[in-house]
Amino acid sequence: MIAPDFQNTRIPLHHGAGHIPALGFGTLIADPALTITATRDALAAGFRHFDCAERYRNEREVGEALRAGRAAGNIAREEIFVTTKLWNTNHRPERVEPAFEASLDRLGLDYLDLYLIHTPFAFQPGDEQDPRDQNGSVIYDEGVTLRETWSALENLVDRGRCRAIGLSDISMDRLAPIYEAARIKPAVVQVESHPYLPETELLEFCKRNGIVLLAFAPLGHGMRPGLLEDPVITSVSERVGKTAAQVLLSWAVQRGTALLTTPRSAARAKENFDISPLPEEAFNEINRIQTRQRLNPVVSTGVPGFIPRPESA
Repeated sequence: MIAPDFQNTRIPLHHGAGHIPALGFGTLIADPALTITATRDALAAGFRHFDCAERYRNEREVGEALRAGRAAGNIAREEIFVTTKLWNTNHRPERVEPAFEASLDRLGLDYLDLYLIHTPFAFQPGDEQDPRDQNGSVIYDEGVTLRETWSALENLVDRGRCRAIGLSDISMDRLAPIYEAARIKPAVVQVESHPYLPETELLEFCKRNGIVLLAFAPLGHGMRPGLLEDPVITSVSERVGKTAAQVLLSWAVQRGTALLTTPRSAARAKENFDISPLPEEAFNEINRIQTRQRLNPVVSTGVPGFIPRPESA
Protein backbone atom coordinates (compact mmCIF):
# COMPACT_ATOMS: atom_id res chain seq x y z
CA MET A 1 0.00 0.00 0.00
CA ILE A 2 1.06 3.65 -0.44
CA ALA A 3 3.02 4.65 2.67
CA PRO A 4 3.29 8.29 3.80
CA ASP A 5 7.04 8.41 3.10
CA PHE A 6 6.84 6.58 -0.27
CA GLN A 7 10.18 4.83 0.39
CA ASN A 8 8.28 2.05 2.15
CA THR A 9 5.41 1.81 -0.33
CA ARG A 10 4.93 -1.77 -1.46
CA ILE A 11 2.09 -2.67 -3.81
CA PRO A 12 0.43 -6.07 -3.44
CA LEU A 13 0.55 -8.40 -6.43
CA HIS A 14 -3.04 -9.57 -6.80
CA HIS A 15 -2.08 -12.08 -9.49
CA GLY A 16 1.16 -13.22 -7.90
CA ALA A 17 2.93 -13.66 -4.60
CA GLY A 18 4.18 -10.85 -2.41
CA HIS A 19 4.44 -7.10 -2.82
CA ILE A 20 6.43 -5.04 -5.32
CA PRO A 21 8.31 -2.03 -3.87
CA ALA A 22 7.08 1.12 -5.62
CA LEU A 23 10.61 2.47 -6.01
CA GLY A 24 12.60 0.31 -8.38
CA PHE A 25 16.15 0.45 -9.71
CA GLY A 26 16.47 -0.20 -13.45
CA THR A 27 19.69 -1.92 -14.49
CA LEU A 28 19.92 -0.78 -18.11
CA ILE A 29 23.58 0.27 -17.84
CA ALA A 30 26.01 -0.52 -20.64
CA ASP A 31 29.25 -0.53 -18.62
CA PRO A 32 29.77 -3.71 -16.53
CA ALA A 33 31.82 -2.04 -13.79
CA LEU A 34 29.31 0.79 -13.46
CA THR A 35 26.49 -1.75 -13.31
CA ILE A 36 28.10 -3.26 -10.20
CA THR A 37 28.80 0.01 -8.39
CA ALA A 38 25.44 1.60 -9.26
CA THR A 39 23.51 -1.49 -8.17
CA ARG A 40 25.37 -1.64 -4.87
CA ASP A 41 24.84 2.09 -4.32
CA ALA A 42 21.12 1.72 -5.01
CA LEU A 43 20.86 -1.13 -2.50
CA ALA A 44 22.76 0.93 0.09
CA ALA A 45 20.45 3.92 -0.54
CA GLY A 46 17.41 1.79 0.27
CA PHE A 47 16.22 0.40 -3.06
CA ARG A 48 14.87 -3.14 -2.71
CA HIS A 49 13.36 -3.58 -6.19
CA PHE A 50 15.76 -4.38 -9.05
CA ASP A 51 14.67 -4.66 -12.68
CA CYS A 52 16.89 -6.65 -15.03
CA ALA A 53 16.69 -8.18 -18.49
CA GLU A 54 18.41 -10.83 -20.55
CA ARG A 55 18.75 -8.21 -23.29
CA TYR A 56 20.74 -5.82 -21.07
CA ARG A 57 23.59 -8.37 -21.02
CA ASN A 58 24.56 -7.56 -17.44
CA GLU A 59 22.54 -9.98 -15.30
CA ARG A 60 25.76 -11.55 -14.02
CA GLU A 61 27.06 -8.17 -12.82
CA VAL A 62 23.73 -7.31 -11.19
CA GLY A 63 23.74 -10.64 -9.39
CA GLU A 64 27.29 -10.09 -8.18
CA ALA A 65 26.42 -6.63 -6.89
CA LEU A 66 23.30 -7.83 -5.09
CA ARG A 67 25.17 -10.67 -3.38
CA ALA A 68 27.93 -8.34 -2.21
CA GLY A 69 25.53 -5.60 -1.15
CA ARG A 70 23.24 -7.99 0.70
CA ALA A 71 26.20 -9.48 2.58
CA ALA A 72 27.52 -6.03 3.51
CA GLY A 73 24.12 -4.84 4.69
CA ASN A 74 22.91 -8.14 6.16
CA ILE A 75 19.91 -8.01 3.80
CA ALA A 76 17.87 -11.19 3.39
CA ARG A 77 16.88 -12.45 -0.07
CA GLU A 78 13.22 -12.05 0.93
CA GLU A 79 13.75 -8.31 1.40
CA ILE A 80 14.59 -7.71 -2.25
CA PHE A 81 12.37 -8.00 -5.31
CA VAL A 82 14.11 -9.07 -8.51
CA THR A 83 12.62 -8.96 -12.00
CA THR A 84 14.10 -10.05 -15.28
CA LYS A 85 12.71 -10.38 -18.78
CA LEU A 86 12.38 -12.91 -21.58
CA TRP A 87 13.90 -11.53 -24.77
CA ASN A 88 12.12 -11.47 -28.14
CA THR A 89 14.22 -14.28 -29.66
CA ASN A 90 13.02 -16.72 -26.98
CA HIS A 91 9.24 -16.49 -27.45
CA ARG A 92 8.81 -20.04 -28.73
CA PRO A 93 7.50 -22.14 -25.80
CA GLU A 94 10.40 -24.61 -25.90
CA ARG A 95 12.86 -21.70 -25.50
CA VAL A 96 11.15 -20.04 -22.52
CA GLU A 97 12.28 -22.30 -19.67
CA PRO A 98 15.92 -22.52 -20.85
CA ALA A 99 16.02 -18.70 -21.14
CA PHE A 100 14.50 -18.36 -17.67
CA GLU A 101 16.96 -20.81 -16.13
CA ALA A 102 19.90 -19.07 -17.83
CA SER A 103 18.81 -15.73 -16.36
CA LEU A 104 18.46 -17.27 -12.90
CA ASP A 105 21.94 -18.74 -13.22
CA ARG A 106 23.48 -15.44 -14.29
CA LEU A 107 21.72 -13.62 -11.44
CA GLY A 108 22.76 -16.29 -8.95
CA LEU A 109 19.20 -16.77 -7.69
CA ASP A 110 17.04 -19.81 -7.07
CA TYR A 111 13.76 -18.03 -7.78
CA LEU A 112 12.50 -14.84 -9.41
CA ASP A 113 9.96 -12.46 -7.95
CA LEU A 114 8.76 -11.42 -11.41
CA TYR A 115 9.39 -12.54 -14.98
CA LEU A 116 8.24 -10.32 -17.83
CA ILE A 117 7.89 -10.83 -21.56
CA HIS A 118 10.20 -8.00 -22.63
CA THR A 119 8.07 -7.02 -25.64
CA PRO A 120 5.06 -8.63 -27.34
CA PHE A 121 7.08 -8.99 -30.57
CA ALA A 122 8.66 -12.36 -31.37
CA PHE A 123 11.97 -12.20 -33.24
CA GLN A 124 13.63 -14.99 -35.21
CA PRO A 125 14.71 -17.56 -32.59
CA GLY A 126 18.42 -18.01 -32.03
CA ASP A 127 21.44 -16.58 -30.26
CA GLU A 128 21.48 -13.34 -32.27
CA GLN A 129 19.45 -10.92 -30.13
CA ASP A 130 18.90 -8.44 -32.95
CA PRO A 131 18.27 -10.57 -36.06
CA ARG A 132 18.24 -8.53 -39.27
CA ASP A 133 17.83 -9.35 -42.94
CA GLN A 134 20.12 -8.13 -45.73
CA ASN A 135 18.24 -4.82 -45.81
CA GLY A 136 18.72 -4.23 -42.09
CA SER A 137 15.08 -4.97 -41.21
CA VAL A 138 14.17 -6.95 -38.11
CA ILE A 139 13.35 -10.61 -38.78
CA TYR A 140 10.16 -11.33 -36.88
CA ASP A 141 8.95 -14.82 -35.96
CA GLU A 142 5.47 -15.47 -37.34
CA GLY A 143 5.48 -19.03 -36.00
CA VAL A 144 4.49 -18.26 -32.42
CA THR A 145 1.71 -16.27 -30.76
CA LEU A 146 1.95 -14.14 -27.65
CA ARG A 147 -0.65 -16.40 -26.02
CA GLU A 148 1.62 -19.43 -26.54
CA THR A 149 4.55 -17.59 -24.96
CA TRP A 150 2.33 -16.53 -22.06
CA SER A 151 1.29 -20.15 -21.45
CA ALA A 152 4.96 -21.10 -21.13
CA LEU A 153 5.39 -18.39 -18.46
CA GLU A 154 2.35 -19.73 -16.62
CA ASN A 155 4.13 -23.10 -16.48
CA LEU A 156 7.10 -21.44 -14.75
CA VAL A 157 4.79 -20.19 -12.01
CA ASP A 158 3.32 -23.68 -11.67
CA ARG A 159 6.83 -25.05 -11.04
CA GLY A 160 7.41 -22.58 -8.21
CA ARG A 161 10.54 -20.90 -9.55
CA CYS A 162 8.76 -17.68 -10.47
CA ARG A 163 6.36 -15.89 -8.14
CA ALA A 164 4.66 -13.60 -10.67
CA ILE A 165 4.60 -12.94 -14.40
CA GLY A 166 3.80 -9.95 -16.55
CA LEU A 167 4.37 -8.06 -19.78
CA SER A 168 6.48 -5.11 -20.83
CA ASP A 169 6.35 -2.56 -23.65
CA ILE A 170 2.80 -3.54 -24.48
CA SER A 171 -0.12 -1.48 -25.75
CA MET A 172 -3.67 -1.61 -24.47
CA ASP A 173 -4.96 -3.44 -27.54
CA ARG A 174 -2.43 -6.27 -27.06
CA LEU A 175 -2.78 -6.47 -23.28
CA ALA A 176 -6.56 -6.88 -23.08
CA PRO A 177 -6.76 -10.17 -25.07
CA ILE A 178 -3.93 -11.72 -23.06
CA TYR A 179 -5.58 -10.68 -19.81
CA GLU A 180 -8.88 -12.21 -20.87
CA ALA A 181 -7.35 -15.48 -22.07
CA ALA A 182 -4.75 -15.97 -19.35
CA ARG A 183 -5.06 -18.73 -16.78
CA ILE A 184 -2.63 -16.80 -14.57
CA LYS A 185 -3.32 -13.11 -15.06
CA PRO A 186 -0.50 -10.60 -15.56
CA ALA A 187 0.64 -9.24 -12.19
CA VAL A 188 2.61 -6.33 -13.62
CA VAL A 189 2.70 -4.36 -16.87
CA GLN A 190 5.87 -2.32 -17.46
CA VAL A 191 5.57 0.61 -19.89
CA GLU A 192 7.03 4.04 -20.52
CA SER A 193 5.05 6.52 -18.44
CA HIS A 194 5.60 10.09 -17.23
CA PRO A 195 3.63 13.37 -17.33
CA TYR A 196 4.17 13.62 -21.11
CA LEU A 197 2.88 10.04 -21.53
CA PRO A 198 0.56 9.36 -18.58
CA GLU A 199 -0.98 6.22 -20.13
CA THR A 200 -4.21 7.04 -18.29
CA GLU A 201 -6.40 4.49 -20.09
CA LEU A 202 -3.89 1.71 -19.47
CA LEU A 203 -3.48 2.72 -15.82
CA GLU A 204 -7.23 2.65 -15.28
CA PHE A 205 -7.45 -0.79 -16.92
CA CYS A 206 -4.67 -2.04 -14.64
CA LYS A 207 -6.31 -0.63 -11.52
CA ARG A 208 -9.66 -2.23 -12.41
CA ASN A 209 -8.05 -5.60 -12.97
CA GLY A 210 -5.55 -5.77 -10.12
CA ILE A 211 -2.46 -5.24 -12.28
CA VAL A 212 0.46 -3.08 -11.16
CA LEU A 213 1.57 -0.53 -13.76
CA LEU A 214 5.36 -0.19 -13.56
CA ALA A 215 6.58 3.04 -15.17
CA PHE A 216 9.95 3.25 -16.88
CA ALA A 217 11.58 6.52 -17.98
CA PRO A 218 9.69 8.47 -15.26
CA LEU A 219 12.29 11.25 -15.56
CA GLY A 220 12.11 11.36 -19.35
CA HIS A 221 15.25 9.24 -19.79
CA GLY A 222 17.43 12.30 -19.39
CA MET A 223 16.18 13.92 -22.60
CA ARG A 224 17.14 17.60 -22.66
CA PRO A 225 15.21 19.78 -22.83
CA GLY A 226 12.50 17.61 -21.36
CA LEU A 227 10.56 16.82 -18.23
CA LEU A 228 13.28 17.95 -15.85
CA GLU A 229 13.12 21.45 -17.39
CA ASP A 230 9.34 21.58 -17.79
CA PRO A 231 8.09 24.87 -16.27
CA VAL A 232 5.33 23.14 -14.31
CA ILE A 233 7.79 20.65 -12.83
CA THR A 234 10.39 23.28 -11.99
CA SER A 235 7.74 25.51 -10.42
CA VAL A 236 6.49 22.68 -8.20
CA SER A 237 10.10 21.80 -7.39
CA GLU A 238 10.79 25.31 -6.11
CA ARG A 239 7.59 25.41 -4.07
CA VAL A 240 8.00 22.08 -2.32
CA GLY A 241 11.77 22.22 -1.86
CA LYS A 242 12.51 19.05 -3.80
CA THR A 243 14.48 18.51 -7.00
CA ALA A 244 12.65 18.16 -10.31
CA ALA A 245 13.57 14.47 -10.34
CA GLN A 246 12.10 13.95 -6.88
CA VAL A 247 8.90 15.72 -7.96
CA LEU A 248 8.49 13.47 -11.00
CA LEU A 249 9.11 10.30 -9.00
CA SER A 250 6.68 11.40 -6.28
CA TRP A 251 4.01 12.08 -8.92
CA ALA A 252 4.44 8.57 -10.30
CA VAL A 253 3.99 6.88 -6.92
CA GLN A 254 1.18 9.20 -5.90
CA ARG A 255 -0.91 8.19 -8.93
CA GLY A 256 -0.61 4.55 -7.96
CA THR A 257 2.22 3.23 -10.15
CA ALA A 258 5.51 1.62 -9.31
CA LEU A 259 8.53 3.09 -11.11
CA LEU A 260 12.06 2.44 -12.31
CA THR A 261 14.90 4.90 -12.17
CA THR A 262 18.60 4.33 -12.89
CA PRO A 263 20.80 6.57 -10.73
CA ARG A 264 24.44 5.98 -11.58
CA SER A 265 26.01 7.47 -8.44
CA ALA A 266 25.50 7.06 -4.70
CA ALA A 267 24.40 10.69 -4.36
CA ARG A 268 21.83 10.37 -7.13
CA ALA A 269 20.54 7.09 -5.67
CA LYS A 270 19.97 8.79 -2.31
CA GLU A 271 18.21 11.71 -4.04
CA ASN A 272 15.93 9.45 -6.07
CA PHE A 273 15.03 7.40 -3.01
CA ASP A 274 14.25 10.45 -0.86
CA ILE A 275 10.76 11.24 -2.10
CA SER A 276 7.53 12.15 -0.34
CA PRO A 277 3.91 12.99 -1.23
CA LEU A 278 3.21 16.18 -3.17
CA PRO A 279 0.59 18.70 -2.06
CA GLU A 280 -2.69 17.94 -3.81
CA GLU A 281 -2.66 21.16 -5.82
CA ALA A 282 0.87 20.42 -7.08
CA PHE A 283 -0.10 16.85 -8.01
CA ASN A 284 -3.13 18.10 -9.92
CA GLU A 285 -1.07 20.78 -11.65
CA ILE A 286 1.22 18.09 -13.05
CA ASN A 287 -1.81 16.06 -14.15
CA ARG A 288 -2.90 19.04 -16.27
CA ILE A 289 0.30 19.15 -18.33
CA GLN A 290 -0.76 18.99 -21.98
CA THR A 291 2.52 18.01 -23.68
CA ARG A 292 2.42 14.50 -25.15
CA GLN A 293 5.60 12.72 -26.19
CA ARG A 294 6.64 9.07 -26.40
CA LEU A 295 10.41 8.70 -26.02
CA ASN A 296 10.82 5.01 -26.85
CA PRO A 297 9.21 3.48 -29.98
CA VAL A 298 9.63 -0.10 -28.70
CA VAL A 299 5.88 -0.49 -28.20
CA SER A 300 5.42 -0.32 -32.00
CA THR A 301 8.39 -2.41 -33.16
CA GLY A 302 9.78 -4.55 -30.33
CA VAL A 303 13.14 -2.83 -30.89
CA PRO A 304 14.19 -1.05 -27.67
CA GLY A 305 14.91 2.62 -28.20
CA PHE A 306 17.23 2.91 -25.20
CA ILE A 307 19.42 -0.15 -25.89
CA PRO A 308 22.07 0.22 -28.62
CA ARG A 309 22.23 -2.39 -31.35
CA PRO A 310 25.14 -4.84 -30.92
CA GLU A 311 27.30 -3.25 -33.60
CA SER A 312 27.10 0.12 -31.87
CA ALA A 313 27.14 -1.13 -28.26
